[in-house]
Amino acid sequence: MNSEEEFYDAETGLESDDSCEVSFKDALVYDSEQVTGGGGTTTTTTTQENGVWERRKTLPAEMISRNNFSVWSILKKCIGMELSKIAMPVVFNEPLSFLQRISEYMEHTHLIHKACSLSDSIDRMQVVAAFAVSAVASQWERTGKPFNPLLGETYELIRQDEGYRLISEQVSHHPPVSAFHAQSLKQEFEFHGSIYPKLKFWGKSVEAEPKGTMTLELLKHKEAYTWTNPMCCVHNIILGKLWIEQYGTVEIVNHSTGDKCVLNFKPCGMFGKELHKVEGYIQDKSKKKRRVIYGKWTECMYSVDPKVYEAYKKSDKKMVGDSKKPKSEHSCEGDEDDELPGVQETVTVIPGSALLWRITPRPAHSAQMYNFTTFAMTLNELEPSMERVLPPTDCRLRPDIRAMENADIDAASTEKERLEEKQRASRRERSKDEEEWSTRWFHLGTNPHTGAEDWLYTGGYFDRNYTDCPNIY
Repeated sequence: MNSEEEFYDAETGLESDDSCEVSFKDALVYDSEQVTGGGGTTTTTTTQENGVWERRKTLPAEMISRNNFSVWSILKKCIGMELSKIAMPVVFNEPLSFLQRISEYMEHTHLIHKACSLSDSIDRMQVVAAFAVSAVASQWERTGKPFNPLLGETYELIRQDEGYRLISEQVSHHPPVSAFHAQSLKQEFEFHGSIYPKLKFWGKSVEAEPKGTMTLELLKHKEAYTWTNPMCCVHNIILGKLWIEQYGTVEIVNHSTGDKCVLNFKPCGMFGKELHKVEGYIQDKSKKKRRVIYGKWTECMYSVDPKVYEAYKKSDKKMVGDSKKPKSEHSCEGDEDDELPGVQETVTVIPGSALLWRITPRPAHSAQMYNFTTFAMTLNELEPSMERVLPPTDCRLRPDIRAMENADIDAASTEKERLEEKQRASRRERSKDEEEWSTRWFHLGTNPHTGAEDWLYTGGYFDRNYTDCPNIY
C-alpha cells in the first residue's frame, strides 16, 4: 500500500474533569447568567415530531480497553517525523470524527452571547479571550484520537437552546484540512475557521502545531476577532499516564477597534509549577494595558486591573520569584522527563478579580466514556427523525464510528478499512480522469480581516438540498 494513501493521524486531544476549586469570596462573578444546556449540568429537552426528546447523558457502551495494544510498535520508526501518513489501529480512537471534535469549540457559547451583550469593547475582549481559552479546555484527558474525516465528510450541529447552528466539512485530504462555520440563530455572531494540525513524534511525546485562524464576528458591534490556538504536547505516548500541556502565545486582535489580547499559555517548567497556567493582558489601540487575564485552561479564567495585579505581585514573594524566572521557548523535542508533575495548587484569586469563565464539571462516569464531557456525549447521537433530513455525508452516519460507539471493535476496524479503501479508489478514479475534487459547502478564498488564505462558507447547506452530495460511506 502506498504510504501517501494512508489516513492522516488527527490530533490526539485531551481535558480535565476537575472543576475550579478556588475560593470566590474576593471575586466578582462575571458569568452569573450562563446559558445551561448540553455543555452544562442542566438537562436539555427538544420537542420533536414524536414528542419531547431528551439528549442522552451517556454512550451506548463503555470504552474499549487498550491494555493489550502497544502504540510503540507503530510509532518506533517515526521519531522526529511528521505523523501525516500514519494509520493507527481503531482501538486508539474515540467514537467521534475530528469534525465533531471541532464542534466542541461551541460548548461555552454562552460566552459569545455575553460578549454580544456588552457595550464596552474592553469588556467584550475579556469575554472573547475567555472563549478562546475555553475552546481548548475540552482536550484535557481525552486520550483517544478522533476518527479522520473522509474527504467530503460533513457534520452539522443545531442547538436552539444555545442559539446557534454549525456546519463543518473536510475540504482537503492531503494536507488534511477541516473547515467550519457557526452562526447565531438571531444573527448576533458568526464563528468560523479552518484547521490543519501538524504533528511530530519525539520518542515519548507527540507535539501538535495547530495551523489555521479562528475568526469571531460580533455582528451587532461590527467587530471581528482573530486568533490561532496554542501548541500542545501529549506526553507518555509509550508508557505511563498520558498527560497534555499547551504552550505558546495566543494573540487575539479586534480588527475593528485595534484592541489586542496577548495570552501566554505557559509550559510546565521545573516541578510543574506552571502547568496549565495562562496569563496575559489586554491593551487598547494606544497600547495601554487595560486588564490582566490569568487562570488555568483546565479550570477557570479571571480578569483584574493591571495596577491591582502589579501590587499583588509585589506583595507576594512567591509570585515575584516566579515572575523573575527567564522565559524560554519550549518544545517536546528532547524531553528528558515526561512524567506528569504532582497535583498542583489551583488558581489563586487576586482580590477584586472578575470571574470570566469556569469549566463545566464532567459527569461521574466520564472516565468510562472516553473522558467525554456532557456536551461530547450528545455529538454522535441520532436525534429522532434526524436521519431523513441529514445529508448522506454526515459523521453520524459513518458505520465505523457507530460500531466504535457500541464497543464493537471488530466491526469498527472492518468498516474503517472499507471506508479508507473506498476513498483511495475514488481518488484513483479522479486521478485517472484528471478530475479535481470539488468542495460542496466551503470555498478557498481570502479572510477579509487578515488578508490570508482561508476556507470560507459558501452558504446553502441549511436549504436541505443534498441531491448532489457524494456517496462516501
